[in-house]
Amino acid sequence: MTRTYVLDGTRIRTLEDFWRVIGEAVNGPGGYFGRNLDAFSDCLGGGFGTPDEADYLVEWRDHRVSREHLGHPETARQLEIRLSRCHPDNRASVAADLAEAREGRGPTVFDWLVGIFEDSAPGVLRLR
Repeated sequence: MTRTYVLDGTRIRTLEDFWRVIGEAVNGPGGYFGRNLDAFSDCLGGGFGTPDEADYLVEWRDHRVSREHLGHPETARQLEIRLSRCHPDNRASVAADLAEAREGRGPTVFDWLVGIFEDSAPGVLRLR
């Protein structure tokens, strides 16, 4: 039987909110399901925090609310954080992505997350 984990999109306004909401949905209060994009991909792909069920779905309810909040302003905020921490060799690339996000162009945090679902666990995500 397929187990469904529900994300309440009305509770997701930042990337940090997403980490909390998905962690709680999959692993209960205070649960972990990634705290950065690479760890999230690992969790979906069979790493630490992956549901025990082989057959599971993640249903992202009210995803349109999340899409709005995880748009270009949140993307720019996340890229500012990344720019402050990244290796000097990556600064030019991150700065270019940041400039694009500030102009309202390019992929958003929402796009990053959906892309990771599609790449690491195809068919697991259901947007509602």
